[in-house]
Amino acid sequence: MAAVNLRKISGLKGRKLSLHVVTWNVASAAPPLDLSDLLQLNKQDLNLDIYVIGLQEMNSGIISRLSDTAFEDPWSSFFMDVLSPLNFIKISYVRMQGLLLLVFAKYQHLPYIQILSTKTTPTGFYGYWGNKGGVIICLKLYGYYVSIINCHLPPHVANNDQRLEHFDRILEMQNFEEHKLPNILDHDLILWFGDMNFRIEDFGLHFVRRSIKNQCYSDLWEKEQLTIAKKHDPLLREFQEGPLLFPPTYKFDRNSNNYDTSEKKRKPAWTDRILWRLKRQPQTRPFTPNLPVSHFSLSLKSYVSHMMYSISDHKPVTGTFDLELKPLMSVPLITMMPDGLCTMENDMLVSYSSTPNFLSSSWDWIGLYKVGMRHINDYVSYVWARDNQVSFSDNLNQVYINISNIPETEDQFLLCYYSNNLHSVVGISKPFKIPLRFFLKEEEPLGEAQQVLSQDGSE
Repeated sequence: MAAVNLRKISGLKGRKLSLHVVTWNVASAAPPLDLSDLLQLNKQDLNLDIYVIGLQEMNSGIISRLSDTAFEDPWSSFFMDVLSPLNFIKISYVRMQGLLLLVFAKYQHLPYIQILSTKTTPTGFYGYWGNKGGVIICLKLYGYYVSIINCHLPPHVANNDQRLEHFDRILEMQNFEEHKLPNILDHDLILWFGDMNFRIEDFGLHFVRRSIKNQCYSDLWEKEQLTIAKKHDPLLREFQEGPLLFPPTYKFDRNSNNYDTSEKKRKPAWTDRILWRLKRQPQTRPFTPNLPVSHFSLSLKSYVSHMMYSISDHKPVTGTFDLELKPLMSVPLITMMPDGLCTMENDMLVSYSSTPNFLSSSWDWIGLYKVGMRHINDYVSYVWARDNQVSFSDNLNQVYINISNIPETEDQFLLCYYSNNLHSVVGISKPFKIPLRFFLKEEEPLGEAQQVLSQDGSE
């Protein structure tokens, strides 16, 4: 397994992050065997930093939901199985019935991502039922506010006004007053995607299908409901989208690339969309020398559908972005120092320092992980940070973490400091190996040669 490449952030003028966004109405289907194309794993030079994955119409029957309460749902488990060996960790998720939103990031970004809030906004049955609506994750990325929304809006051509009403309602409900966060429209970036269910008006079924067959998509855009709505709604117009250069993603016969051949013969439509909105910057503002100059831009590199997947009546859509930013946060709140590891019996001494403005909690903890961990609770050992301090000074703290239950291994490990106040990892170590001699238990007799080495202090 490749070692984690932890890049130094301090001193950088700017950096570029690569984001891959996935939206897919899976129509209650189980994950297919291979999602390499969907996750762009076949593009070796892509070097992604963050995955944002939104699913709609996951199996939400009572038996399935009870099972998912006790265990990870099959889709989350599948994505973790695929992405964790590539040094991605699931940093946040939120689910509402059939809606699921997942965010994965590479290890080196964890101390610079704070999960601020997760929220569900049902809009079905007058706002009481979560079969329609949105799920939201609000986070801080290198000091910038980012909101991510996965939605499922009402279906059918005639319900366009209702769709737009639900769109507005989801946006209006994102007041984070209890978390003392700015209004969502003041966030630096909103990523909004999902099964938006916008349809193609007026044109008949045969004209639409002929245009698709001839790849004359521009003939259909003038009657596409979301495109029309953006011309009349100033707020909706602020959301950008890439060109629809791929075939409509709905509705297909399952296990085929044929548009609906049932009796209803639903008209194809671009129901599955990815939008984004950057915060409007003031035209002029006074220059303040001591404050960092904000720099935050997003550029779309790819916006495509993936026709090869046929488990659903929808095709998945992905968008790949380059996010260029000047970090407002360049130093982690906690610096882990596993260098010079030493042990006492079955414990490993861990040293760490904190920035002056870090507010610790009695519920903060330090986890020991194998490289390739799936999520933050996937530790092999942990210790409460404040309750188990063995020494501390103005800027240095030390705790012992137990390694007696870890089997002897050549694997690499990581140490992560989890802040309960910030609900996030705020410090992460470089990868390291625990020397095999640390795994020797007291009751295990040493060989004669090992006893001599121990007496003279050699390794």
